[in-house]
Amino acid sequence: MPAWLRDYRRAWLAGDLTAGLIVTVMLIPQSLAYAMLAGLPPQVGLYASILPLVAYAALGSSMTLAVGPVAVVSLMTASALQPLAQSGSAEYATMAMQLALISGGMLLAFGALRLGFLAYFLSHPVISGFITGSAILIAIGQLSHILGVRAPGSGVLEKLSALLAALPQTQWPTLVIGMATLAFLLLARSAMAPLLVRAGVPDATAAVLAKLAPMLAVVVSTAIVGYGGLDRTAGIAVVGEVPRGLPQLSLALPDAPMLELLWLPALLIALVGFVESVSVAQSLALKRQQRIVPNRELLGLGVANVASALSGGYPVTGGFARSVVNFAAGAHTPLAGVVSAALMALVIAAFTGLFFHLPHAVLAATIIVAVTSLIDVDAFRRAWRYDRADALSLLGTALGVMALGVEAGILAGVALSLGALVWRSSRPHMAVVGRVPGTEHFRNVLRHKVETVPGLLALRVDESLFFANATVVEDRIGDELRLDPALRQVLLICSAVNQIDATALEVLTELERSLATRGIVLMLAEVKGPVMDRLRSTALGQRLDGRIFLSVHDAFTYAQPSAPPS
Repeated sequence: MPAWLRDYRRAWLAGDLTAGLIVTVMLIPQSLAYAMLAGLPPQVGLYASILPLVAYAALGSSMTLAVGPVAVVSLMTASALQPLAQSGSAEYATMAMQLALISGGMLLAFGALRLGFLAYFLSHPVISGFITGSAILIAIGQLSHILGVRAPGSGVLEKLSALLAALPQTQWPTLVIGMATLAFLLLARSAMAPLLVRAGVPDATAAVLAKLAPMLAVVVSTAIVGYGGLDRTAGIAVVGEVPRGLPQLSLALPDAPMLELLWLPALLIALVGFVESVSVAQSLALKRQQRIVPNRELLGLGVANVASALSGGYPVTGGFARSVVNFAAGAHTPLAGVVSAALMALVIAAFTGLFFHLPHAVLAATIIVAVTSLIDVDAFRRAWRYDRADALSLLGTALGVMALGVEAGILAGVALSLGALVWRSSRPHMAVVGRVPGTEHFRNVLRHKVETVPGLLALRVDESLFFANATVVEDRIGDELRLDPALRQVLLICSAVNQIDATALEVLTELERSLATRGIVLMLAEVKGPVMDRLRSTALGQRLDGRIFLSVHDAFTYAQPSAPPS
């Protein structure tokens, strides 16, 4: 039994029931829209909004995360499957279930191995760039439904070119209803909550009600198209027949060739979904002084995806907008998700006929409005001001997604991020230091008024030493020796050195021997315990016996104990 259920309080029930109802109203149009985005029949989105919620409630660690279909994962699903099968076909739907199953299996394996640190594997700039690029790609892809035309293409340029070519075939009734919905939703996002507040509605309630504008758009547009028969008379594309009844439980295991095709997109979906969910869950948990356990999140999301696969769904994860609404509506525990699942089951069992006249253009408008809020230009500006390498990783990831697709884009982003990390580490900050007068503190000679010892070079290296930067340190020492031929002692201050790899050890060993032939003594100070443990048994460690000091002060005293500093 989950801890939240064992310790459940009656006072929480009203909030959980209310949140469950409100999230269901929000989830219905999103489920239909995101299934369309994934290239799946609309009922698949509804199926993915039942059992996964219950499964996550059993194992997840967040009290307010709302699990289900989301835009980015839906795009990743379409990107993975559209080259392999016809969108909307039975084969395509089966492959979507298999993708969810593989992704869920990976998450469960990661959770069992306690690999929750994977939440920090993808840097924030890469995730931000990926989501921004995906949002732009999604929004442009939905314009064809707003125009009522076909505009195939994989990247942004291809889609835009196809849209321009298809403009003469624009269906004006479809464009009118799509643009009207888009304008209403954008206006509702910016102005509905303030208007409700002026009308006397509390701030929190007004914010939640504003999030339900897509459901109002769905109801009104469906009624207009159905009453006027606009699907027949004006050619407006509608959802059509949505099968009534709960999904049948089944297990579609992938064979070896299919597993070979799907393992990489499943892995990327698992990682992106996990990182996105954990970031949302942590931000909400902090507001209530709660704690998120990444390993539990792996298990919760893993079993949610397996449950989605078993019930005819596709990959799911925690959604930002729904989770925020769930939190604001008063959810205290995952019971709110269970309530949403029960209500969704009721909708599927009895009310799917109401969706027949729902226009595709309206669903496209809801997607566009939802994803445009994910475009984070400010993140790029902040990164550019603070660290341009991170800013370039963000921009490269976004452009990669838009030009090459989601898989290649995120892999390019990871490569850029790792490349930036190696580039920074290969150029370590180094400082010649001296003693602050009257203290045992040592600071950069270029930044502070300090005392130095004649003939001693005290160089602090602010990075671990490894293959990419060892020779840079050696070159810096060589430069300092050329500038001051009177130097007879070199002190490497290793307070920031967490590791010395085999290449760096070899460079330091040769450096010590080279300096010794010139009558120059190499010393080390403030070597960390784990580094010292490995260094002690090496030839370098043995040659430096008696010249590895606990503190820089001890090294300075050893360097010239009888003479005052200059």
